Amino acid sequence: MKVVILAGGLGTRFSEESQFKPKPMIEIGGMPILWHIMKEYSYYGFNEFVICAGYKQDIIKNWFANYNLRKNDITFDFRSGINQPVIHYQHSEPWVVTIVDTGLHTMTGGRIKRIQPYIGDEPFMMTYGDGVCDVDIAKLVEFHKSHGKTATLTAVTLAQDKGVLVLEQNNTVRAFREKRRADGTTINAGYMVLQPEIFNYLEGDDTVFEQGPMERLADEGQLMSYRHNGYWQCMDTKHERDILDELLAQGIAPWKKWRD
Repeated sequence: MKVVILAGGLGTRFSEESQFKPKPMIEIGGMPILWHIMKEYSYYGFNEFVICAGYKQDIIKNWFANYNLRKNDITFDFRSGINQPVIHYQHSEPWVVTIVDTGLHTMTGGRIKRIQPYIGDEPFMMTYGDGVCDVDIAKLVEFHKSHGKTATLTAVTLAQDKGVLVLEQNNTVRAFREKRRADGTTINAGYMVLQPEIFNYLEGDDTVFEQGPMERLADEGQLMSYRHNGYWQCMDTKHERDILDELLAQGIAPWKKWRD
C-alpha cells in the first residue's frame, strides 16, 4: 500500500524558515520532518511513497537525489577521470519515492487528485507533511479494512484549532467542519487510509479536501475515525518545532520507534 504525503503548501505560519524551504523540509533532530513521517510508515513495512510537492519542490527533489551521499560512506575515485562514487555499507532505507509537482497554489484535494495516475485502482494511505504521531499504522490499516467504508482518518482529542469531527458510538463520522478558533475537541490528525473511490470526490485544483469531499463522505456515512489516544503533534510554528527538537534531543520522542 502506497503512502501519499502532502508537502506542497506555502507554510505561511512558519515564515521564519518556510521562506527558504517547504515546511516538510524543516528539520527536527537534524532531519526534515518529512523524513521522520516516512520513517514512521517504514517502521510498519510501508516503503512506497508519493510526495505531493509544490512550493520549492526542487529542494525536496534535490534532497532525495543526494540521499545516498548523506546516509552512507562514499569513495570518490578521480584517477579514472570519471566521477563515479562508490557507496560502502548501504544504510539507506528500502524506499521507492515518487515526487510529483502538484502545482504551486493547488489545494489539498487537488493535489491528491493529481497523483491519481501514480496510485491506480488501489487503496492508499495519506497524511500531511507537517505532523508526527505514534499511532499504530498496522492497526489503523486493519481497522480500515474491517469496516468497508471509503475513508478512515485518525482522530485525536486536543485543545487545538484543527478540523472538527462529530462521531457516533460506532466511530462513524457524521459531520466534518473546518476549524474554529474556540474549538477544543476531537480533531482530524491525518494518517488516513483511503479507497480509490476517493478520487470520485475530488474535482479540480481548487478542491479543498477537508471541506467538500470530507463533508460529503461524512454525510454519506463513508468516513470512519480511528481513535488514537497517544501522541500527535503538528509543526505549524517555531515553538512547536522546538518542542519536537527537544524531545528528540532527550531521546524521548514518542513517534520515533525505529533504531538509528
